[in-house]
Amino acid sequence: MIPLACIERVARKAGAERISKDAIKDLGRTVEEIATDLAYEAAEAAKHAKRKTILKQDIRLVAGKP
Repeated sequence: MIPLACIERVARKAGAERISKDAIKDLGRTVEEIATDLAYEAAEAAKHAKRKTILKQDIRLVAGKP
């Protein structure tokens, strides 16, 4: 699980002045789900390229970033 303080810091950087503990927890769960999905897809991309190591390019590929 991602520490709640890190999630709160991200929300504040995004412009939130205040955020409830429930919102922080829910945002943390959502971010973790998205990160898990991206990691799984990146692992599949690395496997397809006959590698065991996930590289930065795999993450960028599955995240849709150039």
